[in-house]
Amino acid sequence: MTDAVLGWVQDLMSSPWLYLALFVLSAVDGFLPLLPSETVVITAGVFAATGQPELAAVVAVAALGALAGDHTSYLIGHLAGPGLQARARPGSRRRAGLDRAERLLASRGGMLLVTARYVPGARTAVTLTAGAVARPLRHFSPFAALGALTWAGWSAAVGYVGGLAFEEDPLRGLLVGLGVALGLTALGELARHLVQRRRRARAAEPATAEPATAC
Repeated sequence: MTDAVLGWVQDLMSSPWLYLALFVLSAVDGFLPLLPSETVVITAGVFAATGQPELAAVVAVAALGALAGDHTSYLIGHLAGPGLQARARPGSRRRAGLDRAERLLASRGGMLLVTARYVPGARTAVTLTAGAVARPLRHFSPFAALGALTWAGWSAAVGYVGGLAFEEDPLRGLLVGLGVALGLTALGELARHLVQRRRRARAAEPATAEPATAC
């Protein structure tokens, strides 16, 4: 069974159609995160350690696909934005949420676009919101490109290192690469959860009363 699976994966990795699959999966994952594209990129990185496919091509195609997906998500948000804005009455919770998102993207948009690229659900939420609040493309595109390139390079490198370590057993290298990626993702999610919990705790603390001034 293992030999059959490995043979099928090797056939896919040696096919020129791999690059089209990488591009499409990376793009679709940007606005429809059903099947995380990291798995395919890491797998391609594992087999790149054996010489086929080319590591640089894997990184470039995955990054271009991710960038296309992010801009598709932005466009969807941009098209839906006027309707959301029209339904967000002044003083409503929806209006407050949109205003808060716009302020956050204005102050930390670059960091959000780069870091959210590593979290499947978050990347879509951030790019959709950027489009909905009409974040200028000159501010969106450079950081989206940086996030896509670093994500593709990181995912492929995780697989490549695993492939080098287990050159005689690519399937084990694939499992190690996926395990490392999942472990680091879990650590990132834990760190994000702890930061959010600390922020909520600080927000819940009663304000310190100011000392009364003498008359």
